[in-house]
Amino acid sequence: MAIYQSGEDYLETILILCSKNSFVRSIDIANELNYTKPSISRAMKKLKEQGFVNIGENGSISLTEQGKIKAEAVFSRHKILHSFLVEVLGVSENQAEEDACKIEHIISQETYEGLKKHLSLHKNCLGCEK
Repeated sequence: MAIYQSGEDYLETILILCSKNSFVRSIDIANELNYTKPSISRAMKKLKEQGFVNIGENGSISLTEQGKIKAEAVFSRHKILHSFLVEVLGVSENQAEEDACKIEHIISQETYEGLKKHLSLHKNCLGCEK
């Protein structure tokens, strides 16, 4: 099932918030992304219909297995892109964060795998210099 960039951002945010807190609510997501609570509520309803999230009676939001797989894939792309931009290209942390958030949604699997391989080799080379 296709999911849009905003949906991927929501899933990634839920994943990150779940790692920090045992309980995630719409307001937590709204605060993290600087969106309105009604916008988050509409998005969560859609993600629930698509099978990516569960919403508890108490308002808690959790990822389904499908949602967790998707969120982890997006988060992994984000981390690799951020590392590549900072460590290989010398981009500032803030700019790398901003750019990684944009690129993570459009990068092809082939390019992503190439970046992972290159970054792995680059890190190994850095370790050899010490």
